[in-house]
Amino acid sequence: MKLSIIIVNWNSLGYLRKCLTSLYEHVRDLSFEVIVVDNASPEPGIESLRADFPDVLVIKSNVNLGFAGANNLGFSRSSGEYVLFLNPDTEVTDNAFKIMLDQSLSLPDPGVIGCRLLNSDLTVQTSCIQTFPTIPNQLFDYEYFRLRWPSSSLWGIGALFSESKNPVPVEVISGACMLLRRDVFERAGMFTEDYFMYAEDLDLCYKVKALGFRNYYVGKAQVIHHGGRSSDLVNISNWSIIMRFNAVHKFCVKRQGSLYGSLFRATMGASALLRVVALSLAKPFAGNDLRKQSIKNSTSKWLAVLKWSYGVDGAVLKTSTQQ
Repeated sequence: MKLSIIIVNWNSLGYLRKCLTSLYEHVRDLSFEVIVVDNASPEPGIESLRADFPDVLVIKSNVNLGFAGANNLGFSRSSGEYVLFLNPDTEVTDNAFKIMLDQSLSLPDPGVIGCRLLNSDLTVQTSCIQTFPTIPNQLFDYEYFRLRWPSSSLWGIGALFSESKNPVPVEVISGACMLLRRDVFERAGMFTEDYFMYAEDLDLCYKVKALGFRNYYVGKAQVIHHGGRSSDLVNISNWSIIMRFNAVHKFCVKRQGSLYGSLFRATMGASALLRVVALSLAKPFAGNDLRKQSIKNSTSKWLAVLKWSYGVDGAVLKTSTQQ
């Protein structure tokens, strides 16, 4: 078996069916297996996959193991020389995985291999490659800034806008689609299960680089990622926001020490406070109801971040492993 494709599902059955259909349509000239780990989804119907996709191994977990734990479980049942971790809300185009595999054979010290992720409207997804999080790049982590200054070393996304199609070494590959050799994944200690949601891909890429391998972006390979449009904080729930900030904070503590983690938390809190004040001042001049609702939603999100920075997010985080 050349390739094991591992997909973790949680309440995404509609997307998952489209993903699997695209796999069997576009993955050619390659021996592969597909393993789906259902992370205790409350949504029914996962059993129906066996009838529609008989070659897929479906593993049902009785508890939500999180992204890292579920992928590690899927890996334990896999046998491929290479392993590819794929989100269920993706669709493969052309023969993307064969392209990624072929490119990896000619690259020096290949670690994690990533592709060009596209939004549903086929625009490029700027989050498909990144730099490791720092206080400056997290402080200005907005789509507007990334598109305004794409070549800045803060973001590490210059390769997305380069005319060259050659593989490019990068720091971080998005967990929506990441390929690496089985032995490299094992040597890196697999996914770190301390993270329940978010930052698992950051941590794996960090561990792989620490072993002396290089992570590469392969722009010739393209995958559509429907759920991955870069979202400013107005478009995701408060719970997701807190989980994301908490995960990045955990990564900073693990990889740069507790002092840096404390500085990260304090800086994000100061930024949130400034934004709440600015939004409050802007509210009387909002105009139409749609704009007022947008300001209200943004204020709610930044208040959540402000509370998180003071460590009063405990109730939210304690329930995270029960979601």
